[in-house]
Amino acid sequence: MTDEYYMQLALREAQRAFDEDEVPIGAIIVCEKKIIGKGYNQVERLTDATAHAEMIAITAAENYLGNKYLQHCTLYVTLEPCVMCAGAIAWTQFERVVYGASDEKGGFSTYSDRILHPKTMVTANVLATECADLLNQFFIQKRKGNV
Repeated sequence: MTDEYYMQLALREAQRAFDEDEVPIGAIIVCEKKIIGKGYNQVERLTDATAHAEMIAITAAENYLGNKYLQHCTLYVTLEPCVMCAGAIAWTQFERVVYGASDEKGGFSTYSDRILHPKTMVTANVLATECADLLNQFFIQKRKGNV
């Protein structure tokens, strides 16, 4: 399976968030070609500022493995993780992080490229246009009062 394949699955999660009037960000965690965690933003639904797609997917993956470390796993997320999520990603020691659209205002790389675990490899801009388009569509509709 390719990064694009898994990012398409993360986009499906993001669409779930969109459909629930949440900021459309989705995440998938893969370990040895098996999906072991997934999530989408549920901040409004759960009234929890920490209920980001990455955090929900990380919890699911840790529960699946029965381990707090995800060293042999890859996180696919449709938007560059924020600093909070990057901190969680660092503590769980992901092997790889693959994200779609960059977040110039709130993404972790805006603050420092040293937030993640030193062994974590990062791949950016996988299906970036598709990921950004869904976010833009959501915020356009919000401004128009349609969502």
